[in-house]
Amino acid sequence: MSAMNRKVIQTLAETISKHAEHFNKTEVEFLIREFNVLLGEQTVSGRAVPGLDRGTFRSILHNIFGMTDDMIMDGVFRTFDKDNDSFVSMKEWVEGLSVFLRGTLEEQIKYCFHVYDLNGDNYVSREEMFHMLKNSLIRQPTEEDPDEGIKDLVEITLKKMDYDHDGRLSFTDFEKSVREENLLLEAFGTCLPDTTSIESFEHHVFQEQLEQ
Repeated sequence: MSAMNRKVIQTLAETISKHAEHFNKTEVEFLIREFNVLLGEQTVSGRAVPGLDRGTFRSILHNIFGMTDDMIMDGVFRTFDKDNDSFVSMKEWVEGLSVFLRGTLEEQIKYCFHVYDLNGDNYVSREEMFHMLKNSLIRQPTEEDPDEGIKDLVEITLKKMDYDHDGRLSFTDFEKSVREENLLLEAFGTCLPDTTSIESFEHHVFQEQLEQ
């Protein structure tokens, strides 16, 4: 890596690490390098792009973190892409990973709620729950209509989590439910990585680069 490159990365890391409180400056530098590698793998016809596009980002979620649910992966992309420009920028990448890999319960509650709020109206509606649960459950070949079972599940979930009884989940409902029962954090589909994939990603980014 050229001296110039290293200097630029250090300067960027200095700025970005102020907003990514779970990484130190060295870790941010490594994440920037990894971002540049992933960005370089994107095939774009001769033009500079502002960040990782949806396809590249989804393949990272799938290949590195084992995610398979399209609807959830789109939600994770939307949550990382804070400025809504259809690209995950370097800053969004580092800040998003800070919560994704090492976030506090509070940060992860906000993150999961945002992923599950498919249309961005600050509520998780019956319809959204239905679509996500239908997507994340393994269909059993039975005589019964599987949709009926999912509708029942939505009602049971609402009964447990909808504190103000308005037929949908607000952030307050979701937060209260998860604080009482942490397992409800990923109630509508896996949108956070498991310990094994976190360890292997961090080893790949932080350890292997140190050894190079």
